[in-house]
Amino acid sequence: MAKFSFNINPRNVPKVNTVHRKICTEIPVPESLALLDEIKLYESSNALEQLPVVWDHAKNHQIFDEWGNAWIDFTSSIFVTNSGHANDETLLRINECISKPLLHSYYYPTRIRAQFLKKLIEMTPVYLQKAIILSVGTEATERAIKIARIYGQNKSKKKSIIVGGDGNYHGKTLGAQMIGGQHNDKGWIGYIDPNMKHMPFPFPWVIENFEGDGADLFKNHLDLMEKDGVNLKDIAAFFVESFQGWGAVFYPIDYIKAMREWCNENDALLVFDEIQAGFGRTGEMFAYQHYGVDADLVICGKGISGSMPLSAVLGSSELIELDAGYTSTHGGNPVACAAGLGNLEAFDNHNLIEESKRKGKIMKDIIDSWKVKYPSRIGRILGNGMLYGVFITKENSDELDNELTNYLCERAMEKGVFSICTGRGTLKIGPPITIPDDALIEGLGVYEECFKEMF
Repeated sequence: MAKFSFNINPRNVPKVNTVHRKICTEIPVPESLALLDEIKLYESSNALEQLPVVWDHAKNHQIFDEWGNAWIDFTSSIFVTNSGHANDETLLRINECISKPLLHSYYYPTRIRAQFLKKLIEMTPVYLQKAIILSVGTEATERAIKIARIYGQNKSKKKSIIVGGDGNYHGKTLGAQMIGGQHNDKGWIGYIDPNMKHMPFPFPWVIENFEGDGADLFKNHLDLMEKDGVNLKDIAAFFVESFQGWGAVFYPIDYIKAMREWCNENDALLVFDEIQAGFGRTGEMFAYQHYGVDADLVICGKGISGSMPLSAVLGSSELIELDAGYTSTHGGNPVACAAGLGNLEAFDNHNLIEESKRKGKIMKDIIDSWKVKYPSRIGRILGNGMLYGVFITKENSDELDNELTNYLCERAMEKGVFSICTGRGTLKIGPPITIPDDALIEGLGVYEECFKEMF
């Protein structure tokens, strides 16, 4: 199939004017095309693979352009703005920091750094005692890989195998891509670390056709690695993406429980990547908490600050101190720490973890009704909290319909709802946790309008 491109020819669409949405121009806006061309001229072409909306500003659950249009945001900037775009607490803390002025401090101590770290550790499970703060998620992944390797080699010189999952994603840098499971993207690497191994992902359709439960499947996957020549005693860590983002696909709970038990018995670490999953998105502080296990290391990014580039690795004091000499030029940037502190204060002030659970039930009831109304085109519905993946299929088939799903996102854009375009045949839904109930219901109603028109 040819690569899909969104229509960038301005066209008349029905006008929209509600409290939460406004479409008052042609879409895309004709005056925006010059800006799109300029971006394409100076940046790689994939910068324009997303919906052709030129953002001007965003507040809470809404995106605005320069020409009077407003969209309900169902992307949360891909799960960065869980606490809402430009929430008041974050803006206050950022403004306090830049008014000093204090824009950069390398890795040197600042009051705002101390305040952010204290608040972060207070809000996370008690066994996560310390944090390493960094700049972006993939940097945090690299740091966790290093800590896991040091941990293993302190036990045995051969204990350096790290196991990832097929299809999982951990970032775009070298180590992150090697431990990630998107194997088609690795051709550029040349030399793949032989101690980076992968297990199959236990998708729901795999479990449904497997004779046994999730724990049995985990043991089966270990057996497959052992048959492939892996000495299981040399495993230093498992890296788990808490859910696969394209479809909100979680692991079976008993699979992860078995993995945790195996790690305990074999002196290996269990590392959860919460870069996309964390900070209230799924109705828990961290998505891995749905599995009922403790994490040894937690990789954070995106929603940790709600805005500025900031990431972290969380763990016990013992694990974090294994690599105590590490520094990061922009990690712990004072403005980013200010944003992070304001973000966490917003979580407290607005009870956002509980709000994610409550609004998640509203989402689930509406989305589940789609399956009943459109059984020939809507397959699986997966998710938790304020995260759902709706599988759009070809008619009366299990095959995902990538192209139709992209057109669906385009049609919703024309009606004032801004969507995540996975390119995988799934409608991935994740508005800010702070979205008003009526805006949430209105936005989901727009998708149903699109279903009626397109199905």
